[in-house]
Amino acid sequence: MAQAYETRRLLAAAHPELAADGALEIVEINTTGDMVQDRALSEVGGKGLFSKEIDAALLDNRVDIAVHSMKDLETWMPDGISLLSALEREDPRDVLITNKADSFANLPAGSLIGTSSLRRQAQILKRRPDLKVGLFRGNVQTRLRKLAEGEADATLLALAGLNRLGNTDVITEILEPDVVLPAVAQGAIGITCRTDDERCSDFIRTINHDQTLTRVTCERAMLEALDGSCRTPVGGLAELNADGSLTLRGLVAKSDGSEVFETRRQGPASDGVAMGKDAGEELRGRAGPDIFK
Repeated sequence: MAQAYETRRLLAAAHPELAADGALEIVEINTTGDMVQDRALSEVGGKGLFSKEIDAALLDNRVDIAVHSMKDLETWMPDGISLLSALEREDPRDVLITNKADSFANLPAGSLIGTSSLRRQAQILKRRPDLKVGLFRGNVQTRLRKLAEGEADATLLALAGLNRLGNTDVITEILEPDVVLPAVAQGAIGITCRTDDERCSDFIRTINHDQTLTRVTCERAMLEALDGSCRTPVGGLAELNADGSLTLRGLVAKSDGSEVFETRRQGPASDGVAMGKDAGEELRGRAGPDIFK
């Protein structure tokens, strides 16, 4: 909802006709991913659980524009829907939240880390095989409550969400990408609309942040080459350098952290899609088919 309000603010600022009272209505849609809290996403259908009801509302003309956490979008958009805009990316890093230690490295052996992310699980266990990982679902407030009630010793959350909600005071440590590589498109908000809706397409293109879209398009190209889903731990982060070039880091792993394959690409930002595809194909070849089952 915080993302939807930010999108409405930007659209109203860019288009005076959308600033009038009632010009933009926010419709809250509960998705399967929001409602199913007792199982990992990998067990109940993956990323599409956060978008299929919203996609249906778009295609049925019940809404005109959809706002998504881009890391929750499926790799391939449904027919008739286009991803045309990304808002300026928040900090993509993960954070550790715990009252048991002052850092990830200092967590006591045997500590239980609550997470629903196989990507986080694999990287946690790679670096700290002495820790345990358990299922932790829910929005930010729910996870913080569960942590306070002792359901786990620590959890990992996206810094972007905490920034948007003003909850950064709970952070124990910000985890650099060489410790835990973020999810593809983490921290980015994606805006979609019907492919044939030229009016809404024009509206949302005006609030696109070009650098963010360049970065996440590169990352999503890697994910597409990997055929990435919530059943396979995948991390990816593309960053623009001072000279205008693009650096991509990618990772695929076994969920128990026993095998982690990493790669890196650097080149012109205009080659982002090709770089992402090439990195994904390399990782897929190195990991072998069994890791994607």
